Amino acid sequence: MSIYQHFRPEERGFIDQAINWKQFVEDTYAPKLTDFLDPREQQILESVVGHQNLNISYFGGSDYTERKRAVIYPEYYEVTVEDYNIVLFEVKYPNKFVNLTHPQVLGSLMSIGLKRDKFGDILLSNDRIQFFCAEEIADYVQLEVQSIGKANVELFKQPISDAIFQQEQWVETMITVSSLRLDVMNATIYQISRQKSQTLIKSGLVKVNWKLIDSTSFECGEGDTISVRGHGRSKIFSFDGKSKKEKWKILIGKQK
Repeated sequence: MSIYQHFRPEERGFIDQAINWKQFVEDTYAPKLTDFLDPREQQILESVVGHQNLNISYFGGSDYTERKRAVIYPEYYEVTVEDYNIVLFEVKYPNKFVNLTHPQVLGSLMSIGLKRDKFGDILLSNDRIQFFCAEEIADYVQLEVQSIGKANVELFKQPISDAIFQQEQWVETMITVSSLRLDVMNATIYQISRQKSQTLIKSGLVKVNWKLIDSTSFECGEGDTISVRGHGRSKIFSFDGKSKKEKWKILIGKQK
C-alpha cells in the first residue's frame, strides 16, 4: 500500500522530502533538523516517519507556536532546546506613528530572498512585534531587513524566554453543508454568498492548510485549517455523519 494514497496529490513533494529525512537518520544514525513546518506538514511527517526506532520532537520557540522545527532522531539521542537553532527577533519601529500588520512583516521577510520555511511564527501584541527564524540565516536577516511597510526598523535578538505569549482560541459550532467543496464550506462558515466565496478563492485569498488554493471545487477534509483573507481562520474538527436531508454535519471552530 502506497503512503501517497493517504494524502492529497499536491502534498507529494513534501512526503518525498520527509522520506529522505527519515532515510538520512536511518543511514547515519544521527539527528536531522528540519526547517519550520506548518501543522499540516508536522502531521504528514508523523505519518511518514512513524516511531519505529526513530523519534520526532518539535519546537517553534515557545510552547504555543504554530510553526515548528522538527528534530528526527534515533532512540539514543537526547534533544535539547539548543538543537532547534531558533532565534527570536524583536522589531524596533516608530510605534507611536505607525501601525504594522502581520502581512507587512511577512512581506518584508519574504522580500529578502528567503523561503517561508526559514521563519517561524510572527507575534504581534499591542505595539510589539517579534518573530522566530532559523539561526543559520539570522545574521543575514538582521542586516537586510531595514524597513517594514513605510517604516524604518531595527531588529534585536532577544532571549527565547522573552517571546510574546499567544495562544489559539477557537469558538466551536456545528454546521450543515450540502457539499465539501471549498466554495460551499466558506460560504457556510463565514456566512457569505457562494458567489463571493468563489470570487475570494479565484482571487488567491484563500488557503487550506497554509497552502494557496484557487480551485473552487477543492474538497475539504477532516482536520483542515481554512484561512480567508479579511474573514479569519477556521478549522474542521470532525465530520459527524449526515442529516436526513443528506447534508454533512460538521463540527468547526472559528478563531477568536
